[in-house]
Amino acid sequence: MAVTSSHHLAAFNSWKEHTSAAPLENNSFIHEGLVKAYPSYHVTRTSPSKCDLLGYASAGYAIAKPRFEEGYDATRVYRLPPSRLDDSPGKLEDVVNFGLWDYRFEGSDFMVYQVSYVSRFSENIKLLYILALRTPEEVQDGHHAKTDSLLLASGTWTRDVHEQIWVFDNSYWAKNRALWEAVKHATWENIILNSSMRSKLHQDVHSFFNNRAMYHQAGIPWKRGIIFHGVPGNGKSLTLGVIVNALGKRSPPIPSLYVKSLDACSGPKWSIRQIFQKARRSAPCLLILEDLDSLVGDDTRSYFLNEVDGLESNDGLLIIGSTNHLDRLDPAVTKRPSRFDRKYHFKLPNEDDRLAYCRYWRHKLTSPHGVMFPDEICPIVARWTDGYSFAYLKELFVTSLLLYTHSEHADEQSEDQGANSNDENAERTNSSGEKAERTIPAVEIPESLQHNALLHTLKTQAQSLLEEMNHEASTGNNKLIASQPPVQYRMAAPLDEGEEDY
Repeated sequence: MAVTSSHHLAAFNSWKEHTSAAPLENNSFIHEGLVKAYPSYHVTRTSPSKCDLLGYASAGYAIAKPRFEEGYDATRVYRLPPSRLDDSPGKLEDVVNFGLWDYRFEGSDFMVYQVSYVSRFSENIKLLYILALRTPEEVQDGHHAKTDSLLLASGTWTRDVHEQIWVFDNSYWAKNRALWEAVKHATWENIILNSSMRSKLHQDVHSFFNNRAMYHQAGIPWKRGIIFHGVPGNGKSLTLGVIVNALGKRSPPIPSLYVKSLDACSGPKWSIRQIFQKARRSAPCLLILEDLDSLVGDDTRSYFLNEVDGLESNDGLLIIGSTNHLDRLDPAVTKRPSRFDRKYHFKLPNEDDRLAYCRYWRHKLTSPHGVMFPDEICPIVARWTDGYSFAYLKELFVTSLLLYTHSEHADEQSEDQGANSNDENAERTNSSGEKAERTIPAVEIPESLQHNALLHTLKTQAQSLLEEMNHEASTGNNKLIASQPPVQYRMAAPLDEGEEDY
């Protein structure tokens, strides 16, 4: 049967008549309208969150050509670039309410309708309707063989992430490309970590995924739990990024699932259930529970432990939880190896670590930027920065670089403000003889660096950051974690930007 514009217009007019009337049950109505408009075609309804036919075609596995003609109902919207720093002017795209694509897969032709609307419960609904020419040999038990073949192929593709990370937030899972972009270049070379710890972590993660057969032969459940703990700013999140990137580059890739929050109108137990159901379906995979102490409270601990213990099979799950406060986690979480088998402590960097980090920044600043950064500066700064986290060390170099590169700042350096301050003490005393806040320790400065502007800038900023740390230690270290903010609800709208929910 030749398809003409009159067939498509009949379907569109039916849709237009329906959407201008009082709210009814849309899905069945649309389906019936297409069946009437195309009597020679078999109609199958599916969800793009399960079978993303248009994304599947964009990836090169099928051909989809939109029909831009009367009956194409879309809102043309402007999408901002990711950042104002991006040189692109943004882009225009269609938010399709009612659209038709000619679709070709493995030599067979289909028509695919996409329909979007807001339900009576203010949910964004997006559906796909696949039309295939009806023949007796291809339609059995109400299903079309060629359509089912397309759905199986596109569903398998949709199930997997493609340079994306699964993120659970606001009660649903979504594929997040921005997070993948943030970690895709993360490597062990980009972070300063004790070599022994780095080796153990690498072996721990990859040997787990490499040894499924060994676990099964030994009769041991193929699951593993790891906890990263330590004060903030010492590489826990960066290390997670390295692991995610490395697993994504395996063949086949190991997907990563990241839990951002348990907030949901159905409660945190419901969220925990959804999280582990998704992880089991995605296994083998990495499940990341960052800030574990804030995710697992007294009211959810038993439920969480039941899911971790795996009354249902947790085969293929590597769970990495991180926390800045190991002591706030219940011993039932931290002291039972069958739940979290290993704990890795991310400590404040020692002097060797700080020296390595200084040299890392020296290389970064010397090669592309031409900053005069003698290697002799590195051991001095490493000694000045005892007690600094990697985050504070990074801030030291970033701030110092900004100040150093200002000619006005460099011109203001005077000889009496040189880097040499050998008369300083690591700790000062007040008039009562009590210890005051500590300052950077005295370090012998070579004659060649006595008036080095960069070293002076680093010293000034090191002292400034140390004063900031002293203030934080006196005012904020002993505070309890603030209570979680209430869940925010919003009405759905079809023009909202964001990821598809799954």
